[in-house]
Amino acid sequence: MVKLVAIYRKPENVKEFDEHYHNVHAPLAAKMPGLVKLEVNKVYGTPMGESDLHLIAEMYFETKEALANALSSPEGRAAGKDLMGFAGKLVSMHFAEAL
Repeated sequence: MVKLVAIYRKPENVKEFDEHYHNVHAPLAAKMPGLVKLEVNKVYGTPMGESDLHLIAEMYFETKEALANALSSPEGRAAGKDLMGFAGKLVSMHFAEAL
């Protein structure tokens, strides 16, 4: 199992960001072929107090190939285009696999 992890820093307008994320972006991402599970978590702090992060989204796929195919699919490209449009300066993306 592998995953694509998206880490979002806090946006200036949290309400506007959340509305777009949950009503537009997440439904687009959920259509990617081969997606096993989409898990979104809201960051509420750190052991030291405040965090500059807002959300962490994890998208699970069976294999690296399935993940690559999903990203290059029309659905993956549409989700990527949307992501860059509303959160391009806030997001970092990472590939991870269980050890």
